[in-house]
Amino acid sequence: MFEVKEFPEFSWSFSRHKTLMTCARKYGYDYYAGHNGWLYDADESVKHAYRLKKLKNVPIAFGQIVHELAERALRTFLEHGYVMTEGELVGEARNMLNQAYIDSRDRKKQWTQKPARFHMLYDMYYEGELNRMEAEEYRRRLSIVFKHFLASGSFRDITDRPQTMQFQQAEEFRFMTVDGVKIFVVMDLLYRDLESNKWVIVDWKTGKEAEDDRSQLALYAYYLMQKYGAQVEEIEIRNEYVLTGVQKSYTLRDADISLMLEKMKQSVHMMRRYQLDILSNEPAELEDFPRTAYEQRCETCNYKEICLAPS
Repeated sequence: MFEVKEFPEFSWSFSRHKTLMTCARKYGYDYYAGHNGWLYDADESVKHAYRLKKLKNVPIAFGQIVHELAERALRTFLEHGYVMTEGELVGEARNMLNQAYIDSRDRKKQWTQKPARFHMLYDMYYEGELNRMEAEEYRRRLSIVFKHFLASGSFRDITDRPQTMQFQQAEEFRFMTVDGVKIFVVMDLLYRDLESNKWVIVDWKTGKEAEDDRSQLALYAYYLMQKYGAQVEEIEIRNEYVLTGVQKSYTLRDADISLMLEKMKQSVHMMRRYQLDILSNEPAELEDFPRTAYEQRCETCNYKEICLAPS
């Protein structure tokens, strides 16, 4: 049964870490200020912060749609043996983008009441219209990313020789506990290659390559080591960059896992600074979460209308 708690549960994930590194104040809004904002009787300021958290810019909406359809394509093949076409995937993605635009334009009242059920695009909320050049650019990218997705080595592994694969649930929220902290792990694709006797972890990337892409997969590898007793040399990690069609594949060493764990523990320590009570996860006052020094980030932040408002 769902239990209403005064404060959210403390946990760690890469997305949470990235938010903290971007702006501690945004971290406070994302993980504390809007907690329980979905409840009917929540304070209006809490509901407001929760709504703003749900805003999506076009690149974020694009990435979420591509991931959702990649998972759907995988499920469709595994359950029915049918490979969705590029045209089908692009058509579905366009419909989903259009729905996000229609919700943003016509259903602001419904979104205000139920922000988790309806869409609201960042530009539509703040500017009342989309950046047309940006929107068209991401529409153009749809055929590119799905062409590369269908041609990727990981997807072809699955469709060409499914009998040699042992699949785990895609896009499933998993977690493990490290030093008493719940660590969330969300893998796009996980399977066991029975021919090579290796676990394969795949992450679909819709943007450019980033420095921490490999570290994120090292966390996933550590999860496999804890959950299934896999050895580090039995794990292959892959980033599939579907915008460029590039695949980066790695076999990690124990030193890579140790470095990742050390970075994670340092990140947890930084997050602990914003807790008044470690057990309940009661946060410090929002004003004690410092704003980023890079003020240009504020111009595109979901929370700018409340964070930058005069006191």
